[in-house]
Amino acid sequence: MEITYREAIVAAQREALKNDDRVMVMGEDIGVSGGPFKTTVGLFEEFGGARVRDTPICEEAFVGAAMGMAVTGRRPIVELMFADFMGVCFDQIVNGIAKHRFMCGGKVMVPLVIRTMGGGGTRFGAQHSQTGETWVSQFPGLKVVCAADPSDAYNMLRWAIKEDNPVIVLEHKFLFTRTQDVDLDAPISADILTPAVLRQGNDVTIVATLAMVERALAAAETLAAKGINVEVINLRCLRPLNMEPILESVRKTNRLLCVEENHSTGGWGGEVAARTTSEAFDYLDAPPERLTLPDWPMPYSPELEDAAMPSADKVVETVVAMLT
Repeated sequence: MEITYREAIVAAQREALKNDDRVMVMGEDIGVSGGPFKTTVGLFEEFGGARVRDTPICEEAFVGAAMGMAVTGRRPIVELMFADFMGVCFDQIVNGIAKHRFMCGGKVMVPLVIRTMGGGGTRFGAQHSQTGETWVSQFPGLKVVCAADPSDAYNMLRWAIKEDNPVIVLEHKFLFTRTQDVDLDAPISADILTPAVLRQGNDVTIVATLAMVERALAAAETLAAKGINVEVINLRCLRPLNMEPILESVRKTNRLLCVEENHSTGGWGGEVAARTTSEAFDYLDAPPERLTLPDWPMPYSPELEDAAMPSADKVVETVVAMLT
């Protein structure tokens, strides 16, 4: 069925609410209004205010309340309006939710999903344009997934709701109108966490997440016209990080480029590059490269924001330089 990224998110939540009375959705303006980005449209009318619950503008409070619900038998889905707002409730996420099962000796599960939208390109400025990927991916106890297309958005969220551990589902605001044929009856599977090779190639391995995946694919088309064939991998899951598909690709292409919408320092690309160097050093014909945001906050000016974002043209330039 051809649906948008936004509709895929709604469909996954509707399925869960329909099939499991323990599931509930909560967040700011997610009830009657259908969510600030319309990712809960129709759910309030179908399931009522007790299960699709508007919250005050207090992320620390309602994320903490969701943890309490999770450890006492519910399966809450929390929507944070912007990924940047994870900073407001960071203590609840990394010191409470992430560690609770460990501190209870594994006896208490925390089946909780936090959905949040991030990323640049939509003119929201410095405080509403971060992806949050690297903020949460280093903490044991959390699972962190990144939806790069409608199929990812649908299947990752379905899997996350069934998972007995806390999952952060990162979405990208720039992708909400993207469409794709999605099998709404596909089985729920952890295979959605495996990095996906979206395009085969022999010259360079490109690894990307979220909106950078489609930019990497666009760059691949341009590079193919130049006689350069790159392999594009949608990383999908930051924690746990499955390196094997990446290493297998690098053993073939002998070069690695990580494209991420994060600053270079502390970005996930550094981890991927380090582990590739450690585990596939003999296969590398050149040092791994990274294409990231510059080392300053996201500008509000459209021209400056576009210049800051990794683009398909920048991917092309970087790949050509790697092969020169």
